[in-house]
Amino acid sequence: MTKKTTRTATPSQVTSDADAPLTVPGLDTATGHAVADALQMRVHALNDLALTLKHAHWNVVGPHFIGVHEMLDPQIDGVRAMVDVLAERMSTLGVPPNGLPGALVAARSWDDYDLGRADTAAHLAALDLVYTGIIADHRAAIEAVEDDPVTEDILTGQTGELEQYQWFIRAHLQGASGALVSEGAKDEVDAARKATRSR
Repeated sequence: MTKKTTRTATPSQVTSDADAPLTVPGLDTATGHAVADALQMRVHALNDLALTLKHAHWNVVGPHFIGVHEMLDPQIDGVRAMVDVLAERMSTLGVPPNGLPGALVAARSWDDYDLGRADTAAHLAALDLVYTGIIADHRAAIEAVEDDPVTEDILTGQTGELEQYQWFIRAHLQGASGALVSEGAKDEVDAARKATRSR
């Protein structure tokens, strides 16, 4: 981590967070920038998801520990790759992406993940709710970027991957009937309680 220093030059002399005066061919600049702006919250949400999944990976305990611990790493890698694709798409469209933690915290509408060290079922039930929110917001973003089929296609592919990751998690929470043991949970802690009571 770098030491905070006094700036000797004004930010405009060395850096800018202004949109470029261009976008991709086939889109007018205003549309390209609006599409890119819609991606910024997806970048924040996926960065947050990657950190949350890693936190769960470190803090999961109990029966099926190793299976859940090892299942989460490929999901973390996949989500990190999604962030990179969206951030690069933003740059391509002429808008600088912001991946800084302060910007994420300032912009997000959700709270931090509620679980620390907890049973595998508890983390999986809580993560199921996290994925539900991420996927719903990705689907809304698909509609928001409909003027750009390239970006729409990227988000559609990512949504399919996120849905598969959620399926892996949900498979641990389902009985033979297919119902989730955490069905009807109000929040992550409630989902965790329901899942651990079902053991």
